[in-house]
Amino acid sequence: MLQLRYRSIVLTGLAVCLLGLGLSLATGHAQQSLTFTDAQAVRGQALYDKKCGSCHGNQLDNGTAAALAGGKFMAKWAGKSVDDLFYITKTQMPYGAGGTMKDQEYIDVVAFMLKANGYKSGAQELKADAALKQLKIEARQSAQTAAATLQVAEPKTTAPAGSPAAKFPTQTELNAAATNSTDWLVSNHDYGGQRFVDLKQINTRNAASLRPTCLYQASDIKAFHTNPLVYRGVMYLTTSTATIAIDAANCKQKWRHNWRPRSIEIWPPNRGVAIKDGRVVRGTTDGYLFALDMETGKELWVKKVVDSSKNEGSFNMAPVIFEDLILMGLGISEQGVPGWVSAFKLEDGELVWRFNTIPKPGEPGSETWSDARIMATGGGGVWAPMSLDAAAGLLYAPVANPAPDFFDDNRAGANLYTNSMIVLDARTGKLKWYYQATPHDTHDYDTTQVSPLFETTVNGKKRKLVAVGGKDGLLHVLDRETKEHLYEVPVTTRMNTEVPLNSNEGVRVCPGVQGGMQWNGPAFNPQTNMLYVNAVDWCGTFREAKESRFVPGQIYMGGTHIADPIAKARGWLTAVDAATGKVAWKYESAKPMLAAVTTTSADLIFTGELTGDFLALDAKTGKMLNRFNTGGVMNGGVITYGINGKQYVAAASGSASGFWQVPAGSSTIIVFSLP
Repeated sequence: MLQLRYRSIVLTGLAVCLLGLGLSLATGHAQQSLTFTDAQAVRGQALYDKKCGSCHGNQLDNGTAAALAGGKFMAKWAGKSVDDLFYITKTQMPYGAGGTMKDQEYIDVVAFMLKANGYKSGAQELKADAALKQLKIEARQSAQTAAATLQVAEPKTTAPAGSPAAKFPTQTELNAAATNSTDWLVSNHDYGGQRFVDLKQINTRNAASLRPTCLYQASDIKAFHTNPLVYRGVMYLTTSTATIAIDAANCKQKWRHNWRPRSIEIWPPNRGVAIKDGRVVRGTTDGYLFALDMETGKELWVKKVVDSSKNEGSFNMAPVIFEDLILMGLGISEQGVPGWVSAFKLEDGELVWRFNTIPKPGEPGSETWSDARIMATGGGGVWAPMSLDAAAGLLYAPVANPAPDFFDDNRAGANLYTNSMIVLDARTGKLKWYYQATPHDTHDYDTTQVSPLFETTVNGKKRKLVAVGGKDGLLHVLDRETKEHLYEVPVTTRMNTEVPLNSNEGVRVCPGVQGGMQWNGPAFNPQTNMLYVNAVDWCGTFREAKESRFVPGQIYMGGTHIADPIAKARGWLTAVDAATGKVAWKYESAKPMLAAVTTTSADLIFTGELTGDFLALDAKTGKMLNRFNTGGVMNGGVITYGINGKQYVAAASGSASGFWQVPAGSSTIIVFSLP
């Protein structure tokens, strides 16, 4: 049995419930022995059960969050100090309640984690004191640890394995997706992200009769964010590691591809695939990009794009494919890495161009940062959907917050291009223009939405517009040609957003970190001339840290955010006049609204709630027409499509990330239709 020794702790269950890390210990050559007592471990278990078990499971590895045992912890923490781990955990965890536990409580949880991982107790308690700074987390070079950390042998890249069996959908089909009433070809339905479908078989008179036709369970309980695609009767969907094709009318599986992570997984949700020329393309949470044959699910190529083991980020968003380019962004800001948007060759995944969302020193925008050193860890992740004007060849991308999130003493300036919509030449990556929704953000107010792209008449003139929104809870509409900002409208509660943060009593702000518009954006209905927006109404108290400490591979916040009790959180579905910004109606939910919104030419809206309810509403009035409980929370896609003259609606139901504090469910696609 290994002993706890000075300079050899690989631990803290501190991160326990908290960071979702595994736990391991390595022996070292030390002078002082550290132990924990059985009584301390019992106290820690009680805290774990209360604060952590709902995310990580009662066995520490059977919840929706990451397992708390094995080599994954070592891969993230080897070489770092226990004091760094203590700092990260104490200031950020439990999520939404950082710093709310006492030091003794954190250390007690550590003791429980050690005990649960098979380590022997002793006569002395483990203490949170200055000695932690001298404790280094050392890698244990064993076959067992290596196998747990890297679950499969590398190669970093596989060469193209021939051409796919089919050559569809074509670029012409993708360009016409906005007017295609049969298929759902892009994550947000079409390049412009309107999420509007010209189908009328299901309408306001019969929507109450919608019933489940079939369901597909994907055997996964991690957060289920996928926005499915449908092409020629086949649906393509994802879980965190699986890519699946099913019959879109009867839910029978056609093929399934299971990705086995080859490096550290940074953030588990995956939001979907892109399809073109017989290929299904997606990114992974451990930094890979790959293409599958649409007909068979066979791997065509695999490309290692970033090294997640070196804290370079991960992929969560659905790609966009345009001509022969895969367009993709890198997340996540809180990892303290500089983000980017890149184009890769559809044929083999080779890099074509890259735009840095945090400028390099000397690049345009770098003058908006006061410290070049902080730019190297400056955030600017891109994790939410991008949109595309195919005719103009312009890519619209949402850029998230700067890092550290709350501590801004060393990053004076606007901090471009964080919290911005950037508009790039899709073929070259050249910046055309940008709009920064929140300059110098200190509240984690990612810009998450740069869609839909739409046209409407404003003061008698036809104009090309774009909707921009994010976690600050404001919906902006701009002219895509003149760059004029037409209006902004709050879609959730806003309070104290301009009050500077401090390191003393803190500031209660609405929305909090989990507020506003999340990863599913507005829908536009040209018939009602309205934008329909789901949003989260959840406040919290922000406090800036006294110091900003960057620990590679860990959350880089620079302070704490304590969310209001979840019982006070709610959600909104808001209908906004697309020409004026006037609110037409609002629907209030008892839980945050995270699911996608889809609207149709039959004046319908389809969406879902964290309660697990699938909803059909009248798009003109907001009247509830159908409510059906799916058995799992809804925070993923809701789409509609036609097959052989019959209209279907498909909804993703399953689990949400732990900080939404809702029960876990099995990742399920439920397909509805009329009897």
